Amino acid sequence: MRCLVTGTAGFVGFHLARRLLGDGHEVMGIDGMVPYYDVNLKRNRHEILDRSGLFSKRECMLEDAPQIEAAFGQFKPEIVIHLAAQAGVRYSLENPASYIGSNLVGSFNILEQCRRWQPEHLVMASTSSVYGADADYPSVESAACNHPLTLYSSTKKAMEEMAHCYAHVWNIRTTAFRFFSAYGPWGRPDMAMFKFVESILADRPIDVYNHGNMQRDWTYIDDLVEAIVRLMTMPPELNKPVGRFDSLSPVAPYRVVNIGGGNAVQLMDFVGEIESAIGRKAIRNYLGMQLGDVERSEASPQLLEALTGFRPATPISVGVREFVKWYREYYRA
Repeated sequence: MRCLVTGTAGFVGFHLARRLLGDGHEVMGIDGMVPYYDVNLKRNRHEILDRSGLFSKRECMLEDAPQIEAAFGQFKPEIVIHLAAQAGVRYSLENPASYIGSNLVGSFNILEQCRRWQPEHLVMASTSSVYGADADYPSVESAACNHPLTLYSSTKKAMEEMAHCYAHVWNIRTTAFRFFSAYGPWGRPDMAMFKFVESILADRPIDVYNHGNMQRDWTYIDDLVEAIVRLMTMPPELNKPVGRFDSLSPVAPYRVVNIGGGNAVQLMDFVGEIESAIGRKAIRNYLGMQLGDVERSEASPQLLEALTGFRPATPISVGVREFVKWYREYYRA
């Protein structure tokens, strides 16, 4: 199949594109190479993808409507996988305009081209952050999500709602994935996993927020990709829910699906696994809660499992070791 993937130089997009290429799909990647973090890391990811004759790419911003239009016109995708976004909860407090441009204007440009080209399935990356102050545990896709805590989560929820409108008006079969604390090799330098390993190896303190009283539903990247690959071939159909817990819209071929294993892990247990994998204790700098953060995330995997027969299950002991191994090899640490 012809799969257009936005964000192929990013963490999730790189891993997904590599899997799709390995499965024999043709992939066009779109990425703006935004210097939110080390662009060399992004270029190294693209260099690996470039080794496949099935991969092509276009470096442009999502906000650049003519470039996005040209990419769709050139490639004529059968599947559109929209992963690119301005990510990060805390950065939205520093540079809010970047979230409006990428997550709203950029996503609008993707939706407009899907309206024109009518792919078989549009899948879009959202986030567990949309649950905000409304989160019960485990979080279910039918939650109202009316009280976001950051601009990042607000823009992602708005993206979901824009996509629902397009699905209803233009009959674009659409699935929005809500990711839960993705981690693994080639991960983003702004994420906790990367920061902890980097600091421990450099004998620098790690910042432990809310004095360690945090839980996260960590999702290993291979599990995340497996879920996406299974779901991308299962476009929603109007009036065909899989059960009473399905998030399928009553008026559009549109559904939201959590991608998480439903296994919240204590932050200090996660740190302990990192210390074990590195063979060195962390110097811990205990701090209060960060603005806009939440104490806990935990996915309900019920809908994902009903649709695909799969739920993320890689133990953090395995995932952490794989990340540390990659980090040491890549940075020669």
